Amino acid sequence: MTGVDPGLLDDQQLMKELETIHRTRHDTLLYGSNDALRTHNERMAQLEGEYLRRHPRRPVAVGRTRSGARERHPGCEA
Repeated sequence: MTGVDPGLLDDQQLMKELETIHRTRHDTLLYGSNDALRTHNERMAQLEGEYLRRHPRRPVAVGRTRSGARERHPGCEA
């Protein structure tokens, strides 16, 4: 594993790690090696999985669901 085990991070550290990995995602996808992208994918999955484990009932914006997208754009398949 690369980095600290997400389960050992406090909430503030976890959010900082998530913000950083999301900010670097685009450049890694466009310009990183296959190994860098694979490592990025694995770390992102670890961090996001830990966030979801801690916040199973997180608020979900209706506009971020398929039905919400359909309401914004009737007749389009989301």
